Amino acid sequence: MALVPYETAGVGLQKFHKPLATFSFANHTIQIRQDWRHLGVAAVVWDAAVVLSTYLEMGAVELRGCSAVELGAGTGLVGIVAALLGAQVTITDRKVALEFLKANVEANLPPHVQPKAVVKELTWGQNLANFSPGEFDLILGADIIYLEETFTDLLQTLDHLCSERSVILLACRIRYERDSRFLAMLERQFSVNKVHYDPEKDVHIYKAHKSSPKEEL
Repeated sequence: MALVPYETAGVGLQKFHKPLATFSFANHTIQIRQDWRHLGVAAVVWDAAVVLSTYLEMGAVELRGCSAVELGAGTGLVGIVAALLGAQVTITDRKVALEFLKANVEANLPPHVQPKAVVKELTWGQNLANFSPGEFDLILGADIIYLEETFTDLLQTLDHLCSERSVILLACRIRYERDSRFLAMLERQFSVNKVHYDPEKDVHIYKAHKSSPKEEL
């Protein structure tokens, strides 16, 4: 995830400059600290994270007893919601964002839920040896496909973390041609379906899993 501070805010960006963003999920009030000036896009809550959190709360996937990982977590909202809903979650981002991410996770999980969430460094395509192949039942990503130079590393990471039983949920806006190119790359390695669309926020959720030999025939 790019950590790019922006000095100015247009009308649509003002919400990112608020120090706190407040949400209600899983019968909890979640207050996410934001730090746009110092950490940029990694330290604000994007619409895709809100839509994916809402989708999880709707019960679209079974989270109780599920082993999940959030990639490029940023503020950690999606991982926090998944933990509150019963998943065992590893919430990941690059090293520079971890202190900020961990503070948000600890501030928003009750003591009895905190053991369900682990904050861990993951730079796509680099330190995969720290994760067992096929380790997770569920891989979550919100607005993580916007940098074309990361696409190959992200796909390698998804492939490493997934087994045939794993489900990937990616929430994103399709803003540019490169976003569609990523989806085409994803479809070459995984079976992909669009499972949700939020017209108000213009966010799509795609569900992917590794193709079985029978599906490839």
